[in-house]
Amino acid sequence: MRTQSIGRTGMETTRLSYGCMRIAGTWNPQEVDDAKIESGKGAVLAAYDAGYRLFDHADIYCAGKCEYIFGQVLKDRPEIRSDVIIATKCGIRFHGDPSPTSPHRYDFSYDHIISSCDRSLENLGVETIDIYQLHRPDLLMDPAEVARAFHTLFHEGKVRHFGVSNFSPSFVRALQAHLPFSLVVNQVEIHLGRLDPFYDGTLDQCLELDITPLSWCPLGGGWLGDGGDGGTDAQKAWLLSVIDGIARSYGVSRTVISLAWLLKHPSKIIPIVGSVRPDRIQDAATATQVDLDREDWYRILVAARAAGLP
Repeated sequence: MRTQSIGRTGMETTRLSYGCMRIAGTWNPQEVDDAKIESGKGAVLAAYDAGYRLFDHADIYCAGKCEYIFGQVLKDRPEIRSDVIIATKCGIRFHGDPSPTSPHRYDFSYDHIISSCDRSLENLGVETIDIYQLHRPDLLMDPAEVARAFHTLFHEGKVRHFGVSNFSPSFVRALQAHLPFSLVVNQVEIHLGRLDPFYDGTLDQCLELDITPLSWCPLGGGWLGDGGDGGTDAQKAWLLSVIDGIARSYGVSRTVISLAWLLKHPSKIIPIVGSVRPDRIQDAATATQVDLDREDWYRILVAARAAGLP
C-alpha cells in the first residue's frame, strides 16, 4: 500500500487551515436550521475567498452537521472541490453512543474507523477524503488493526492520506511502525500559551519524519488574538504587551503576529483558524505575508516562557 506524496495534495503551498468546528453555530444538531446552515456556508466561502484551502473537520463537530454544511457548499459550488483539501477525523465516541449506558471513550477499532469514514463521506457529499485523522489517542489502539482499516479505506478510494491528532511522539512511532506509508499530519494544540510541542519532541519528530503539524487553538481560545486579554494573569498581560509592540512595528494586528510566530517555525506549522467572522478570517489570512525576524521571534518566545533562555 502506498499513498501519493504529500506534495500532490497541495499542502506544500498551504499556510493556514480553516477550522469548521463552529460553522453550525451550535453543538446541538437539533438547533441547526436553515439560517444556521446559510450562515455556516457564508463562513466557509469567506475563508475560501480569503485564500484558505485546507478545511478541517471532525465527525463529532455538531454530530456531523458541520461536515454536512460544508457538503452543501460543495453542492452549490462543485468547481471548488478540486481546489480544496478536506480533512476530517474520527475516534471520539460520546456518552450514549450507541446505547444509553455507553461511556465517553476513544475507539480506533477497525469497524468504527470504517463506519465513521462512510458517514463523513456521506455528510460531505464527496467520494474521497483527502486527509483522514485519528482524533485522540485510544489507549486500546492496536496499530495492526488501524493499519488494516487504513488499507481498506485507501484501496476503496475513500481516503488519499492519513494522519493523527493529539498524538505524542511515542504514539506516532507506535502507529507509524505498522504502516507501509507515512502519516502526513499531527494536529496538536500549539500556541504561545502552550509551548510543550517545542520541547517534548513533537515538532522535532515532525521535522524528522516530514509530518506537517496542524495547530488547533492557535490563539489560545482567543486570548492571544485581538480583543483578548490575560485576565488577572500578569505573565499573560506581559506577553500580550510584547506581542502588541511588535504588531505595531509591523503594522499588523495582534492576531497576525501570534499566527506569524507559529508560521516561522521550520516544521511548517499550519494554524487552524476557527472564526466565523469574515473580517477576522480575512485578517488572519494576512499572517502568511509576515516574516518575523529571528530577534522578534525570540523576544516573543522569552515573554511566553516568562523566563530567560538557559
